[in-house]
This record gives sequence, structure tokens and C-alpha cells, in this order.
Amino acid sequence: MANTYTQLHIHIVFAVKYRACLIDKKWRDELYKYITGIIQKKEHKVIAINGMPDHIHIFIGMRPTSSLSDLVKDIKAYSSKWINEKGLVKGKFRWQSGFGAFSYSKSHLSKVALYIENQERHHEKKSMIDEYKDFLGKFEVDYNESYIFQEPV
Repeated sequence: MANTYTQLHIHIVFAVKYRACLIDKKWRDELYKYITGIIQKKEHKVIAINGMPDHIHIFIGMRPTSSLSDLVKDIKAYSSKWINEKGLVKGKFRWQSGFGAFSYSKSHLSKVALYIENQERHHEKKSMIDEYKDFLGKFEVDYNESYIFQEPV
């Protein structure tokens, strides 16, 4: 789009269906590379990507070429299809419906990226649900408790 100038940095969080711990260390880096490819194909830039066995954090520089909802929908659809076609989990892999997305200024890029890179250390102290609720509170997002990512089965 000619004459369109933006600086949008979005931190996206979403979980495995039922927050099941299905993302294995053996193949998670390959998953992250695959998701990075999806994002880059849509002309956005991955700043950081990491997660835990039950959820993922993606920090992007977003261009105004697609909606955030469409981008997350594509990431989830293509990555779950990839996981299932490769047979990386027993049964069918699915992402939980919904996602969280939080915007940051350029001055916060390195801090947010470092936070995402240190997920394992961070989650030694705080659960995914508590972390997510903290984000919602920090960004003053009204939410319905019954729609927060479901507890593990």
C-alpha cells in the first residue's frame, strides 16, 4: 500500500487445546521455524517465538496487509495441519480457540523478546493461566473467566 507507514509490534499468545502438554522439545524448534515461515509469507516479521509444551508466544512486527485474526487463524490452521501430517503427536493436534494479543512500542522490543525467550525460567514461578491473567490485567482487558484457556485435562 503506497503511502502507508506503520510501526505495529504485537505479542500473540495461544494454547494447545485443553492446554495439553503436546509441544515436545524434540520438534518444537522445527514448529517455530514453520510458524515463522507462515508469518513471513504474510509479509510480517518475527521478532521472537517461544513457548512451553502447552502454549506459545509469538512477537511480531505486523504490516497492515492482513488482519490479526486472519493471521492467527492461518498460523493455527497451517501449523496444526503440519503437526498432524508429520504424526508428531498421538491422536489429533488442535489449538485452543481464541488468542491474546498485546501491542508494544518500539522501546519495549528487547524487553518483550527477552521475556519470550526465557519462557521456561519464567514458568518455574508462574503458571500459564496466571501469566495470561496478568497480561489481561496489565493491558486493562475485560474478560470473562469462563473463556480463559481451559485447565489441563
